[in-house]
Formats: sequence, structure tokens, C-alpha cells
Amino acid sequence: MFDNLQDRLSASLKKVSGKARLSDDNIKAALRDVRKALLEADVALSVVKAFVEQVRKQAVGQRVSKALNPGQQLVKIVEQQLVVLMGEANESLNLAAVPPAVVLMAGLQGAGKTTSVAKLAKHLKDREKKKVLVTSADVYRPAAIKQLETIAAEVEAEFFPSTVDQNPVDIAANAVAHAKKIHADVVIVDTAGRLAVDEEMMAEIKALHAAVNPVETLFVIDAMIGQDAVNTAQAFNEALPLTGVILTKVDGDARGGAALSVRHVTGKPIKFIGTGEKTDALEPFHPDRIASRILGMGDVLSLIEEAEQKIDKVKAEKLVKKVVKGQKFDLNDLKDQLEQMDNMGGMGAMLEKLPGMGNMAQMAEQANMGKQFKTMTVIIDSMTKAERRNPDILNGSRKRRITVGSGTGIQDLNRLLKQHKQMAKMMKKMKGGGMAKMMRGMGGMMGGGGGMPPGGMPPGGLPPGGMPGLPPGFGK
Repeated sequence: MFDNLQDRLSASLKKVSGKARLSDDNIKAALRDVRKALLEADVALSVVKAFVEQVRKQAVGQRVSKALNPGQQLVKIVEQQLVVLMGEANESLNLAAVPPAVVLMAGLQGAGKTTSVAKLAKHLKDREKKKVLVTSADVYRPAAIKQLETIAAEVEAEFFPSTVDQNPVDIAANAVAHAKKIHADVVIVDTAGRLAVDEEMMAEIKALHAAVNPVETLFVIDAMIGQDAVNTAQAFNEALPLTGVILTKVDGDARGGAALSVRHVTGKPIKFIGTGEKTDALEPFHPDRIASRILGMGDVLSLIEEAEQKIDKVKAEKLVKKVVKGQKFDLNDLKDQLEQMDNMGGMGAMLEKLPGMGNMAQMAEQANMGKQFKTMTVIIDSMTKAERRNPDILNGSRKRRITVGSGTGIQDLNRLLKQHKQMAKMMKKMKGGGMAKMMRGMGGMMGGGGGMPPGGMPPGGLPPGGMPGLPPGFGK
């Protein structure tokens, strides 16, 4: 996410390092590059002009803080202006209404509207403990109704059935009436999408809006169509009283133009971003955290929140107790770690949220770490219980059986065993008070201040033995 923009901005902002003061002359070249980087990221021209001018006004004449060099000072100003551009703070859904609160979803076909309905239902159910009912008023695509029914069951939301021969307004009104009977807190109404904005579509969604009087009217927009996404949002905003935006497919958008433009162009906040295909891949949009990610400074708060939601706490506590007691770290433990990492979006997604680790995240993606971890899991699944508990018993014939059963090669198995040995050795060092010692050691490795050195890695690459979860030699 935002990889291209992050790389370009980092290069641009390095141009003012070593100056005692930020002046019009010494930031001119940097801002020219910032402007170019934003335009290449598909940010709307009007947004780019306003943004660059605000950064210039804030920067020129500022004496550089003793704690910062000029490059860092400009980064700080750019970060502040990115936050202002994207909306200052997260704006949550306003569900303060007599139940059921109605949420109307609008958008073009293919933007991920139906999937977003299910993701939002899961978010409200899991995080806000709401009873949610969903319904589809898309009478033009029977598959859309069936799709919503299927994923509603997956996220355990109530589903109100509809058919293609019904009127969309009647479907929505009947769904709200049924929600009252079953005491649902929220009703989410999925609407029909089109390939382009047209009068018929707008008339229908206006009638739906008038019939159910939603507390939230959310526009679902595909981040990957860049500039067009913003223009479409503007058209919907003129036709409907939108209250916010859900930006989908952000994980596939290396540019980030839509995220930076939507708020400025429509005046409506981005409330959520879709970061993957799974039903839990929906994050509240925090402008300050996204600005930090764009500038390669990580997003530790989101990582912590994600860990709280997705990590199996029972398994995690069991492993900690095992490590502290000095018990053997076996292949079952390694498999648990790989699965937990997968739940968190994979190694790349985790590294991206750590300060200074943007380069490592890109390297993880290029090395296809997700595929490597899946291969490791399949190999472990092909072992017997005794082999998982004690991999030392693996001889030639056992190894052949495992590789045939998992459809992998002997090199894959040996790589897994080597990785396990390194992790087991590291876990052994954590016995008793060793964990505290290791944390202190990591603090020293990262420069004592908790941050990574410029470039994102300790001098000389990764520590001997690599980083937990990464293949030996990765990053060298």
C-alpha cells in the first residue's frame, strides 16, 4: 500500500538534509519532486496544488528544531499536512438513532460493495457488539443476492431475503420492519451498482434513501481506479447526502491517489478501508496513521489493534509459558506462529506497519513470503504427531514420505528444519529472564531509541540467524 508514493517522497525529502534553515530556495527542488510524486500517485491536480502550497507556507522560514535536521523537519510538516488533507481524525459511524439504525451502501458495480456490506456487518458485530441485519436491493443481479446471503452466513449476520421481481424500495422498507421485530441494532442495505453513473441509477437510489432515511449513506469506492474514483464520488455526492466513504482494494493500490483526494474533493470523510479479501479485512481509516505509513514511519497502533483482534491469545500465552519454562519449541509451535502471521495479513503487512521497515516489507513481498509460509505449513501437516514433537527423528525414508505427501522437495523440508532450529535456539535463550535480555539487545540493535536507522535495517543487515519468521539470509 502506497509503496510508490512512499519511495518517491522519501527520495524527495532527503534533498533538504544538512541545511540550517528551511528556505524557499532549498526546499524548491524537494517540493517539485513531492508535487511530481503526488501527481504520479494519481492525486487530483487541485489537491496537489493546495497541498504543496500549504507545505511551502508552513516550511519556509521555520528554524530547524535542535532535535531534528532539516529533512526531518520537512517530513514532520509534510506528515501534518497529509493528516489535514485526509481529515484530521477517524470519523466513526454515527449509529445514535432509535434502533434499527439504517446504513445505505452506494457505488459502482465491481467496487466491492456487497463484500463491504459483510465486512462492515462483521466489524459492527465483533467490535461494537451490534446485532446486524443485511439485505440486498440489487434486483438486477440474482448472483449479488445469493452472494450476500452466503457471506452474511459466514460472518453470522441476519439476512433478509429478496428476489429480482421485487421493488428495491419495498425490499428496504420490509427489511427495516423485520429488523424491528427481531430487535436488530443496525440494518445495512446493499444497492445496485452500474458500470457508470446514470440517471436511472441515481433516481432509484434517491428513492431508496427517501424511503428508509438512513443515518449513514456510505459510498463504496475502488482505490485502484485512482482519479476516476474521485470523479465518481463527486457525482454521487451531488446526488445523495453522503456521510462517508469506504475505500476498497487498498492493498492492491501502490499509488494511493484516491485516499489522498477523496476528502478534499467531496468534503466527506473516508471511514473505512478494505485491505484484503477476507471478511475481517476492513480497518477504520485513521488519517494520522496512514500519513505515517506513507512516509515510512510505520503504524504500530494499528498493528497492536490488529493483534488484539486476530491473535489467538490462548495459544500465545501457552507459547510464552513454554518458552519461559525452557520447554522445547517444536514444529506444532512453529505452525501456530505461521498461522497467526497469516491471520495478521502475512509478513509483508506486519513489516509495513513497523517504523523503518518499508524496505523489508517490499522485500518480503518480492520473495513471495506468503507462498513460502504456506509451503512450510503443508510440510508440517504431512508429518506424524511424533515427528512434529521431535523433528530429530526424521531420517531419509521419513523425509521422502513427507515430501511426497506434501508435494514439495527435499530442499523445502531442509529449509523448514533449518528455520525451526534457528527459532528453537532463539526461544531457548528466552528461558527465565532471557526474554528481558533479548528485548534489551533488540533495543541496542535498533539504535536504543526504538526506531530503525535510515534505510530500515541495522548496520550489516539482519542479526546473525536472521529475523524470526524470515528465511535464513533474507535481507542480506
